[in-house]
Amino acid sequence: MATDFDRPRLEAAVLEILKAIGDDPSRAGLADTPRRVADAYEEFFAGLRVDVPALLGGSVVAASEGELGELVIVRDIEFRSVCEHHLLPFLGVAHVAYVPGTQIVGLGKIPGLVDALASRPQLQERLGEEIADALSSGVGAAGVLVVLDAVHGCVTSRGARQTHSSTVTIASRGVLADAAGRAEAIALIGSGQTPSTYASAVATADVAGAVAGAGRS
Repeated sequence: MATDFDRPRLEAAVLEILKAIGDDPSRAGLADTPRRVADAYEEFFAGLRVDVPALLGGSVVAASEGELGELVIVRDIEFRSVCEHHLLPFLGVAHVAYVPGTQIVGLGKIPGLVDALASRPQLQERLGEEIADALSSGVGAAGVLVVLDAVHGCVTSRGARQTHSSTVTIASRGVLADAAGRAEAIALIGSGQTPSTYASAVATADVAGAVAGAGRS
Protein backbone atom coordinates (compact mmCIF):
# COMPACT_ATOMS: atom_id res chain seq x y z
CA MET A 1 0.00 0.00 0.00
CA ALA A 2 0.99 3.63 -0.47
CA THR A 3 2.39 5.92 2.19
CA ASP A 4 0.19 8.38 4.06
CA PHE A 5 -1.50 11.20 2.16
CA ASP A 6 0.75 14.29 2.28
CA ARG A 7 -1.72 17.18 2.27
CA PRO A 8 0.73 20.10 2.80
CA ARG A 9 2.91 18.88 -0.06
CA LEU A 10 -0.08 18.54 -2.39
CA GLU A 11 -1.46 21.96 -1.54
CA ALA A 12 1.96 23.49 -2.23
CA ALA A 13 2.10 21.67 -5.57
CA VAL A 14 -1.33 22.97 -6.59
CA LEU A 15 -0.22 26.48 -5.69
CA GLU A 16 2.77 26.06 -8.03
CA ILE A 17 0.54 24.74 -10.82
CA LEU A 18 -1.68 27.81 -10.58
CA LYS A 19 1.38 30.02 -10.85
CA ALA A 20 2.78 27.96 -13.72
CA ILE A 21 -0.34 28.33 -15.87
CA GLY A 22 -0.09 32.10 -15.46
CA ASP A 23 -2.92 32.77 -13.02
CA ASP A 24 -2.84 34.54 -9.67
CA PRO A 25 -3.38 31.99 -6.85
CA SER A 26 -4.03 34.81 -4.38
CA ARG A 27 -7.17 36.08 -6.13
CA ALA A 28 -10.48 35.36 -4.44
CA GLY A 29 -11.61 32.56 -6.73
CA LEU A 30 -8.37 30.60 -6.33
CA ALA A 31 -7.39 31.36 -2.75
CA ASP A 32 -8.94 28.16 -1.40
CA THR A 33 -8.28 26.03 -4.49
CA PRO A 34 -5.21 24.19 -3.11
CA ARG A 35 -7.24 22.96 -0.13
CA ARG A 36 -10.19 21.97 -2.32
CA VAL A 37 -7.97 20.06 -4.74
CA ALA A 38 -6.30 18.29 -1.82
CA ASP A 39 -9.74 17.28 -0.51
CA ALA A 40 -10.69 15.93 -3.93
CA TYR A 41 -7.42 14.06 -4.44
CA GLU A 42 -7.60 12.50 -0.99
CA GLU A 43 -10.97 11.04 -2.02
CA PHE A 44 -9.95 10.16 -5.59
CA PHE A 45 -6.89 8.22 -4.45
CA ALA A 46 -8.15 6.72 -1.19
CA GLY A 47 -7.79 3.25 -2.70
CA LEU A 48 -4.01 3.52 -2.49
CA ARG A 49 -4.39 2.97 1.24
CA VAL A 50 -6.87 0.07 1.07
CA ASP A 51 -5.69 -3.49 1.76
CA VAL A 52 -7.65 -5.32 -0.95
CA PRO A 53 -7.10 -8.89 0.37
CA ALA A 54 -8.29 -7.74 3.80
CA LEU A 55 -11.28 -6.01 2.20
CA LEU A 56 -12.44 -9.27 0.64
CA GLY A 57 -11.21 -11.64 3.34
CA GLY A 58 -13.72 -10.65 5.97
CA SER A 59 -16.63 -11.55 3.72
CA VAL A 60 -15.41 -14.76 2.05
CA VAL A 61 -17.16 -17.86 3.36
CA ALA A 62 -17.01 -21.54 2.50
CA ALA A 63 -20.21 -22.80 0.90
CA SER A 64 -21.68 -26.21 0.25
CA GLU A 65 -22.51 -27.30 -3.28
CA GLY A 66 -26.15 -26.30 -2.97
CA GLU A 67 -25.22 -22.77 -1.88
CA LEU A 68 -22.69 -21.89 -4.57
CA GLY A 69 -24.82 -21.33 -7.65
CA GLU A 70 -23.45 -21.65 -11.16
CA LEU A 71 -22.78 -17.99 -11.92
CA VAL A 72 -22.89 -14.79 -9.87
CA ILE A 73 -23.27 -11.49 -11.75
CA VAL A 74 -23.30 -8.02 -10.22
CA ARG A 75 -24.28 -5.55 -12.94
CA ASP A 76 -24.14 -1.78 -13.31
CA ILE A 77 -21.64 -0.95 -10.56
CA GLU A 78 -20.98 2.76 -10.99
CA PHE A 79 -17.36 3.81 -10.56
CA ARG A 80 -15.06 6.74 -11.11
CA SER A 81 -11.32 6.69 -11.47
CA VAL A 82 -8.47 8.93 -12.59
CA CYS A 83 -6.42 8.28 -15.72
CA GLU A 84 -2.78 8.09 -14.70
CA HIS A 85 -1.60 9.68 -17.96
CA HIS A 86 -3.37 13.05 -17.62
CA LEU A 87 -4.85 12.88 -14.11
CA LEU A 88 -8.29 13.40 -15.62
CA PRO A 89 -11.32 11.42 -14.44
CA PHE A 90 -12.98 8.54 -16.22
CA LEU A 91 -16.48 7.45 -15.24
CA GLY A 92 -18.42 4.32 -16.03
CA VAL A 93 -20.06 1.11 -14.97
CA ALA A 94 -18.55 -2.25 -14.11
CA HIS A 95 -20.22 -5.61 -14.63
CA VAL A 96 -18.60 -8.38 -12.60
CA ALA A 97 -19.35 -12.09 -12.96
CA TYR A 98 -17.74 -15.02 -11.19
CA VAL A 99 -18.16 -18.77 -11.01
CA PRO A 100 -17.74 -19.85 -7.37
CA GLY A 101 -15.11 -22.44 -6.53
CA THR A 102 -15.69 -23.57 -2.95
CA GLN A 103 -16.29 -20.09 -1.52
CA ILE A 104 -18.57 -17.13 -2.03
CA VAL A 105 -18.12 -13.47 -1.16
CA GLY A 106 -20.67 -11.00 0.18
CA LEU A 107 -22.29 -9.23 -2.76
CA GLY A 108 -21.69 -5.81 -1.22
CA LYS A 109 -17.95 -6.45 -1.25
CA ILE A 110 -17.83 -6.55 -5.04
CA PRO A 111 -18.77 -2.86 -5.51
CA GLY A 112 -16.38 -2.11 -2.64
CA LEU A 113 -13.60 -3.94 -4.47
CA VAL A 114 -14.29 -2.01 -7.67
CA ASP A 115 -14.23 1.29 -5.77
CA ALA A 116 -11.00 0.49 -3.92
CA LEU A 117 -9.14 -0.43 -7.10
CA ALA A 118 -10.63 2.47 -9.07
CA SER A 119 -9.65 4.99 -6.37
CA ARG A 120 -6.05 5.31 -7.48
CA PRO A 121 -4.20 6.46 -10.62
CA GLN A 122 -5.40 3.90 -13.14
CA LEU A 123 -5.69 2.60 -16.65
CA GLN A 124 -9.07 1.12 -17.53
CA GLU A 125 -7.42 -1.99 -18.94
CA ARG A 126 -5.42 -2.57 -15.75
CA LEU A 127 -8.40 -1.84 -13.51
CA GLY A 128 -10.35 -4.70 -15.07
CA GLU A 129 -7.39 -7.05 -14.74
CA GLU A 130 -6.88 -6.12 -11.08
CA ILE A 131 -10.55 -6.72 -10.24
CA ALA A 132 -10.40 -10.11 -11.98
CA ASP A 133 -7.17 -11.08 -10.19
CA ALA A 134 -8.52 -10.03 -6.79
CA LEU A 135 -11.64 -12.18 -7.16
CA SER A 136 -9.72 -15.08 -8.63
CA SER A 137 -7.14 -15.18 -5.85
CA GLY A 138 -9.11 -13.74 -2.95
CA VAL A 139 -12.26 -15.81 -3.40
CA GLY A 140 -10.82 -18.77 -5.27
CA ALA A 141 -13.30 -18.26 -8.09
CA ALA A 142 -13.32 -20.91 -10.82
CA GLY A 143 -13.94 -18.18 -13.36
CA VAL A 144 -14.14 -14.38 -13.43
CA LEU A 145 -15.33 -11.91 -16.05
CA VAL A 146 -15.07 -8.13 -15.68
CA VAL A 147 -16.57 -5.76 -18.25
CA LEU A 148 -15.90 -2.03 -17.84
CA ASP A 149 -17.65 0.64 -19.92
CA ALA A 150 -16.32 4.13 -19.26
CA VAL A 151 -16.11 7.67 -20.62
CA HIS A 152 -12.66 9.25 -20.32
CA GLY A 153 -12.01 12.91 -19.67
CA CYS A 154 -8.78 12.69 -21.64
CA VAL A 155 -10.84 11.71 -24.71
CA THR A 156 -13.91 13.92 -24.19
CA SER A 157 -12.27 17.13 -22.94
CA ARG A 158 -8.93 17.34 -24.77
CA GLY A 159 -7.18 15.95 -27.82
CA ALA A 160 -9.80 14.09 -29.87
CA ARG A 161 -12.70 15.70 -27.94
CA GLN A 162 -15.06 12.83 -28.64
CA THR A 163 -17.79 13.76 -26.19
CA HIS A 164 -19.97 10.70 -26.86
CA SER A 165 -17.23 8.08 -27.10
CA SER A 166 -16.92 5.33 -24.50
CA THR A 167 -14.35 2.58 -24.00
CA VAL A 168 -15.22 -1.05 -23.21
CA THR A 169 -12.64 -3.46 -21.79
CA ILE A 170 -12.93 -7.11 -20.80
CA ALA A 171 -10.82 -9.16 -18.38
CA SER A 172 -11.46 -12.88 -17.87
CA ARG A 173 -10.04 -15.73 -15.83
CA GLY A 174 -10.57 -19.47 -15.53
CA VAL A 175 -13.66 -21.03 -17.06
CA LEU A 176 -14.98 -17.61 -18.09
CA ALA A 177 -11.88 -17.10 -20.22
CA ASP A 178 -13.14 -19.90 -22.48
CA ALA A 179 -15.03 -18.59 -25.49
CA ALA A 180 -18.34 -20.28 -24.66
CA GLY A 181 -18.39 -19.29 -20.99
CA ARG A 182 -17.33 -15.74 -21.75
CA ALA A 183 -19.95 -15.35 -24.48
CA GLU A 184 -22.77 -16.56 -22.22
CA ALA A 185 -21.74 -14.27 -19.35
CA ILE A 186 -21.42 -11.26 -21.67
CA ALA A 187 -24.85 -12.03 -23.14
CA LEU A 188 -26.39 -12.18 -19.66
CA ILE A 189 -24.73 -8.91 -18.67
CA GLY A 190 -25.80 -7.14 -21.84
CA SER A 191 -29.36 -8.41 -21.97
CA GLY A 192 -30.29 -7.96 -18.35
CA GLN A 193 -31.73 -11.47 -18.46
CA THR A 194 -31.51 -14.25 -15.91
CA PRO A 195 -29.89 -17.56 -16.92
CA SER A 196 -33.31 -19.17 -17.42
CA THR A 197 -34.69 -16.42 -19.64
CA TYR A 198 -31.41 -16.31 -21.52
CA ALA A 199 -31.65 -20.03 -22.27
CA SER A 200 -35.21 -19.51 -23.49
CA ALA A 201 -34.12 -16.61 -25.68
CA VAL A 202 -31.30 -18.68 -27.18
CA ALA A 203 -33.70 -21.53 -27.92
CA THR A 204 -36.16 -19.12 -29.55
CA ALA A 205 -33.37 -17.61 -31.65
CA ASP A 206 -32.25 -21.09 -32.73
CA VAL A 207 -35.79 -21.97 -33.84
CA ALA A 208 -36.15 -18.66 -35.67
CA GLY A 209 -32.83 -19.25 -37.39
CA ALA A 210 -33.86 -22.74 -38.45
CA VAL A 211 -37.17 -21.47 -39.84
CA ALA A 212 -35.41 -18.67 -41.72
CA GLY A 213 -32.90 -21.14 -43.10
CA ALA A 214 -35.67 -23.46 -44.27
CA GLY A 215 -37.39 -20.58 -45.99
CA ARG A 216 -34.24 -19.77 -47.95
CA SER A 217 -33.65 -23.37 -49.06
